[in-house]
Amino acid sequence: MSYDHMLLPSGVAATPAEVDAYFATQEGRAETSAVAALAAELNNRNTELPEADSFLSAPVGGVPYGAALHIASPYDAIGFVRNLVFELATPRNYAVYDPQLAWLIDPAGHIPVTVTHGGAGEFPYLTETLAHFWIRELADPNPYLIVEREPQVYIQTYRNSAQDFTLEYRDGTPDRHFTTQVTGADTVAELIWDWTRRNHDRLGRLSWEHLEM
Repeated sequence: MSYDHMLLPSGVAATPAEVDAYFATQEGRAETSAVAALAAELNNRNTELPEADSFLSAPVGGVPYGAALHIASPYDAIGFVRNLVFELATPRNYAVYDPQLAWLIDPAGHIPVTVTHGGAGEFPYLTETLAHFWIRELADPNPYLIVEREPQVYIQTYRNSAQDFTLEYRDGTPDRHFTTQVTGADTVAELIWDWTRRNHDRLGRLSWEHLEM
């Protein structure tokens, strides 16, 4: 059994239903040069490794699927493959679709930061759309999201209940670590996106308390 990632051009879909519709339009179409280049790089990286360390379930590309690319990997290689897929896809303006989670991660308007999602791991950028989507969907057992600009410079949230969130930010040293309570997933998403964009206007109007570690 394999874990799938799908690549498609940025902007061609906004919802899982639109992703499926787009994939349907690509069936039978000649592989594009962009997809051929992505597939070649993935296959080359895979063949450079010993067979026991292979991260692809099968070679990718070489099929008439237009501007889309299907990547299947063993479950124990999910994290490695995800990181590699973003490394190769983002500079080429390609979005990543995870059909298991029904998540579309599109780089349009992205800011490079390290995002740690409590339920799904690490991602290399944030967009306003992803901030809202991910925070609305935070759920047990790990309902948190961390956005890190550099070591010890981050903002994070933890969902306490349907509407209640703890929001924290740290600006380097322990004496610059603050916490507050915020109501509403969309409000939290807007504040985190503001921080990511280095806009602290709304953040500065909140009542912050120093967090004793």
